[in-house]
Amino acid sequence: MLGSYPIIKDGVRDKRKQQRAKALLLMNKELMEKNDKIDYVSEIKRLKQKKNAVILAHYYQTGDIQDIADFIGDSLALSQKAASTDAGIILFAGVRFMAETAKILSPDKKVLIPDMNAGCSLADSCNAEDFKKFIDKNPGRTIVTYVNTNIDVKVLSDIICTSSNAIPIIESLPSDEKILFGPDRNLGNYILNKTGRDIVIWDGACHVHEEFSLEAILKIKGENPEAKIIVHPECELPVRMVADFIGSTSALLKFTKKDDAEIYIVGTEPGIIHQMKKENPGKKYIPAPPKDSTCGCNECSFMKLITLGKIYKCLRDEEPEIRIDAEILKKARKPIMRMMEISEKSGL
Repeated sequence: MLGSYPIIKDGVRDKRKQQRAKALLLMNKELMEKNDKIDYVSEIKRLKQKKNAVILAHYYQTGDIQDIADFIGDSLALSQKAASTDAGIILFAGVRFMAETAKILSPDKKVLIPDMNAGCSLADSCNAEDFKKFIDKNPGRTIVTYVNTNIDVKVLSDIICTSSNAIPIIESLPSDEKILFGPDRNLGNYILNKTGRDIVIWDGACHVHEEFSLEAILKIKGENPEAKIIVHPECELPVRMVADFIGSTSALLKFTKKDDAEIYIVGTEPGIIHQMKKENPGKKYIPAPPKDSTCGCNECSFMKLITLGKIYKCLRDEEPEIRIDAEILKKARKPIMRMMEISEKSGL
């Protein structure tokens, strides 16, 4: 059981630096290849209509991409919305596991992602082979995994959850049920502290949410005493402990809409601030700074691999496409459907 806050291993942090460096190189390559002669926004709109496509944009995308999307939101909610449309093509402006989830829920639709290199440090911190060994070392437990996982890990799961419904999903299970949770150790620790359940937790994390500086956040708070600190549950325990509100990305957005504060220190990927400003332009939103002020580590470099140029090319060529074996899709769908059944029964 992971009841206390775990220390980050140097090897894990070094691997994240390597992942970020790779993503930045790919981003720089895209900038060099940029073609200013094409009006990407107009062309994307034309192709979208011509091909009966729907564009999904995660909250962590840049503002220009959010503004051309049909739907903006968190990953699972976006996939559910796309499944309810009559579009034949889904283009997911997000990271790879999100596009996989869209394919799971819409197996008969063509699902595209503008850049196959748009991975996820959290999903990649939990490979299926090692996760299976972890399950085997902890037998007799219900496997609950965060939606931020690759499809081969979803196949090993009993129930999928999101950061919005993780606690009620866990609380819906019998009180004596033993649980194995993965891959995010910080979200797992948050669930454990909130529910007191018997949970063992996989040691994975998001490279963005673990990089927020508690010292820098408190410094900003000292300069803006009226500000409220709002953070994602993937943040480290010390950061969560000083928060006025903890919630999923969509929950943070809703909180800023209904809350009466005028200034917020935002402890999640700053792409969400674009929507916060659109919904409440009179308020001030300060991105929580990273521990290393020189690296820009509070931004997801994998999300930022997606550009308008890549979206245009992806729609034009209908590639890269998410292609998954039908049997794997069927197996990965089961834990998602169980989550939906629990959510429906519980009125979530």
